[in-house]
Amino acid sequence: MHIGVKQPRVQALFERILTAALAAVDPFEAVRAAVRRKGMTLQVGEHRYDLNRYTRIFAIGAGKASARMAVALEQRLGTTLTGGAVIVKYGHSATTAFIDIQEAGHPVPDLAGQRAAGQILTLLNQLTADDLVFVLLSGGASSLLPAPAPGITLANKQRATALLLRSGATIHEINAVRKHLSTMKGGRLAAATRARMVTLILSDVLGDDLGTIGSGPTAPDGTTYVDAIQTLRRYGLWKKVSASTRAHLLNGRRGAYPESPKPGARIFRRVQNQIIGNNQAAVEAVSQVAQQSGLHPLILTTSLQGEAREAAKWFGAIGREIITTGRPIRRPACLIAGGELTVTVRGDGRGGRAQEFALAAARELAGLPNVWIAGFGTDGTDGPTDAAGAIVDGHTLARAAQLDVDPMDYLDRNDAYHFFKTAGGLIHTGPTGTNVNDLYLLIVP
Repeated sequence: MHIGVKQPRVQALFERILTAALAAVDPFEAVRAAVRRKGMTLQVGEHRYDLNRYTRIFAIGAGKASARMAVALEQRLGTTLTGGAVIVKYGHSATTAFIDIQEAGHPVPDLAGQRAAGQILTLLNQLTADDLVFVLLSGGASSLLPAPAPGITLANKQRATALLLRSGATIHEINAVRKHLSTMKGGRLAAATRARMVTLILSDVLGDDLGTIGSGPTAPDGTTYVDAIQTLRRYGLWKKVSASTRAHLLNGRRGAYPESPKPGARIFRRVQNQIIGNNQAAVEAVSQVAQQSGLHPLILTTSLQGEAREAAKWFGAIGREIITTGRPIRRPACLIAGGELTVTVRGDGRGGRAQEFALAAARELAGLPNVWIAGFGTDGTDGPTDAAGAIVDGHTLARAAQLDVDPMDYLDRNDAYHFFKTAGGLIHTGPTGTNVNDLYLLIVP
């Protein structure tokens, strides 16, 4: 891990904090804690499974953390596992014995993902009520399981996804569209087989909404074709998506295509959806390490959302308040938030929501001594960059000025990555093997 600050004590503090956060949501340990085995009896949460009852046991899934989840499940099941396939983002793989790990594109789906998703569907269609399927699901699964609905091409889905990701839409809104352009999302994966399913979920969604995590392939869907259409119109994208996409959604609204399975559908009687980790665990770990390091921790929320720039103003204002009045918590202070911010992209730069948050916060902190703000993506990749996030302090703008770098120009172009690459402040971890939303930190020693 590399934290882009020159002060050794601050760097060491952030390394301890972020390392603890990642350890608390390690997918391998999360699966081992959730799945217990005694002989041929398997316990997952409050449910028990007699492995002797099943003819075959498979594992499928998708997400940035699913490879580590697969390794842990293999250890629990051993030779009782028949096989399986899991799709991960490029660079997020792991070594497995029975489960085939395949890599594909994220956040925009690609052909590798479509082919792998097709193989999973083929497998599910062949299973019977005597089989058991584990579904390993984590953040990123929506993009990694592209199975376009009839009449929709991969290119259509790629265009819709790219437009939505740049629009400022929430993940709930984005997934409402994805679910209605897919043959797997929104409970349709569960409907594709007669086998019993156990879905192990590492949540990257505020409130752990089962219908939104990975677009809810094994969960009831509370959204409709109407919701998908309204989302595209709300963000001015209706005329920008393909004609095939518009036609499919309109036909679905008219009843030409079946709706996604809704709450109460019979198929979900044979599905167990089990949350095994989330942002709350990461935030609590940060709080504990901050306290052990001599700071006064305060958890603000685990549901932070909205525009990254607006959240940055809020954090900056709190930093000034702590320094001038000692409120809402006295120094040395560590304020912690978890969640998922959005960025409405208007420029042609590179970056992610955590980096944009940090760059916008630099303006709020200008001139303040001994205060740091950081945004950190727990998967290790913030947006389409090799950085996990960024860190700023009260002197970031002054250092940029010495380098003749205009931070506002970079912010206007949504180019936070290249600003921090020049001025310093990037956080690098490489792929972490997990994904539970972002962390946003304010530290005032």
